[in-house]
Order: sequence, then structure tokens, then C-alpha cells
Amino acid sequence: MPKMKTKRCAAKRMSLTGTGKIKYKKMNLRHILTKKSAKRKRNLRQSGIISKADSAKIKKQLLPYG
Repeated sequence: MPKMKTKRCAAKRMSLTGTGKIKYKKMNLRHILTKKSAKRKRNLRQSGIISKADSAKIKKQLLPYG
């Protein structure tokens, strides 16, 4: 059986933490920032953690060796 290929688009956007959770960069912090509150922009700077239900599917299909 050949090796599975990692989906490069997923590997560039997500990474694994030490405990095996999937970490990603939040969206909506690129442009049109004047109408967004400072609190909202500050919270968007932090990385997000994908939910347990979705992480199983992502690990299996997109990041098989992650």
C-alpha cells in the first residue's frame, strides 16, 4: 500500500498541538477593519482550536501523518 498524501492546503492552514488538537488561524482579520471593534480584532488574533467532532475527520482525510 503506498503512503497517503497530506493535503498541502490543510497543512499550510492548520497545525497540531502537543496534545493532538488541531490549531488554525481565525478569519476576518485581513481588511475592512475599521467597522470591527477592538475587542473583536483582539480575539481574532488568537488561534482557534477545531472541535472534537471535526478534528477526527480532518486528521483522517487531510492530515493523515499529523
